[in-house]
Amino acid sequence: MDKSPMQHIARVGLGAFLVVAGIGHLTFARREFQAQVPDWVHISKDDTVVYSGFAEIALGAALILAPAKQRSKVGKIAAAFFTAVFPGNIAQYKDRRDGFGLDSDGKRLARLFFQPLLVAWALKSTEKG
Repeated sequence: MDKSPMQHIARVGLGAFLVVAGIGHLTFARREFQAQVPDWVHISKDDTVVYSGFAEIALGAALILAPAKQRSKVGKIAAAFFTAVFPGNIAQYKDRRDGFGLDSDGKRLARLFFQPLLVAWALKSTEKG
């Protein structure tokens, strides 16, 4: 069970964010997400975006719907996912690829500091009471 109403709101909010982002991967923001796929990924950028979109939708739904006993595990999986996609954010910065309004080195650099916050959000919003 969530420890507080704020933890519940944080968990459901993160889940909803992931579902919307995942839908974006598959539809309206597909090209933007392709800018984040590093060149060293050995499958096509579009396939990478589609697969990660499905993963985000599944993770988001799991964060929202998982029974209390499983939430901590789901949070750890979401945190691992945010960690796994971080190299894409680094590549976007390093390769100076525009996407989502990140059209300067400063903006792309600032974004890198938000990924650890997503990891923390996933863990804190799902930690056991």
